[in-house]
Amino acid sequence: MKKQFLKGLLLTLGLGSLLWANPKEQVVDCNIVFEQRKSEILRELEKIDEQQQALQTLQSATQNILDQKEADLKKREAAIETAKKEIALKEENVAKMLKKNENVLKQIKTATQSKVGTTYTAMKDSKSAAILESMSSSEAAEILYGLDTKIVSKILAKMNPQKAAELTQLITKGPPFEEQEQQQ
Repeated sequence: MKKQFLKGLLLTLGLGSLLWANPKEQVVDCNIVFEQRKSEILRELEKIDEQQQALQTLQSATQNILDQKEADLKKREAAIETAKKEIALKEENVAKMLKKNENVLKQIKTATQSKVGTTYTAMKDSKSAAILESMSSSEAAEILYGLDTKIVSKILAKMNPQKAAELTQLITKGPPFEEQEQQQ
C-alpha cells in the first residue's frame, strides 16, 4: 500500500509539472501539491501502521487462544488414555476374579453333590423318596441326577407316581434343572 501512495505521488508531481506552463509557478504549485500530498500520505501511513499493529495484536491473541485450547485438548486426551488403561485393568481383574469364582463354585458343587449322593445312597429307598418328594422338583432332580441309576430307580419306585413322572422328565432333559422347572 505504501508503494501505491508513492507511485501516486510521483504521478501527481509529474502531471502537475507538465500542466503548468510557468516554471516559477510550477515550483510553487508543485511544492504546495507535494506538501498536501505528503501530509495525506503520512496520515495514510499512520492508519496503515495502526491497522497493522491491531492485526498483529489480534493474531497474537488468536495464537494464544489456540495454544491454550491445544494444551487443554492434550490434557483431556491424556486423562482419557489414563481412564482407558484403568478400565482395561479393572476389566481384566474382574475377568480373573470371575474365573476364580467359577472354579470355586464348581469345587463346592462337586463336593456337595458327592456328600449328598453318598448320604442318599446310604439311606433306605422309602426314606429317600419321602425326603425328595417334599423338596422342589429342581432340587430333587439335581440330587437324583448325581446318583447311580439303580438307586434312582429304587427311590422313584417308592415315590408318588405323579412326582416320580415329573422328576423323570426333568432328569431326562438334564441340568440346569431350575430353568426347566420355571418353564413348566
